[in-house]
Amino acid sequence: MARVRPGLPARGSKSGRPIMALLDLLGRRWALRLVWELREGSQTFRALQERCSGLSPTVLNRRLSELREAGIIARGEPTGYALTAEGSELLAALTPLRGWAERWARRSS
Repeated sequence: MARVRPGLPARGSKSGRPIMALLDLLGRRWALRLVWELREGSQTFRALQERCSGLSPTVLNRRLSELREAGIIARGEPTGYALTAEGSELLAALTPLRGWAERWARRSS
């Protein structure tokens, strides 16, 4: 899969705009789920794989690598992977979307 970085073309956009690069990264299979699973603290590779049943080790490795390269997560021994300060800030920025999604779900029922 192509590298995701602001300034480079992203899925759905050739502009290189940072928001498009971020949405490309978070829109990749399992990426947002991994960020979500790390919200309460660090997790080992094995724990993340168990929490995301159906996630292959190959895809998990790829997503962790992409998220590390983006500065969203970091790897620490022996605790495994954790959100960086930037990752925690990203998660906080996404919190209003959760409320919107819940309101949307109520309107859609």
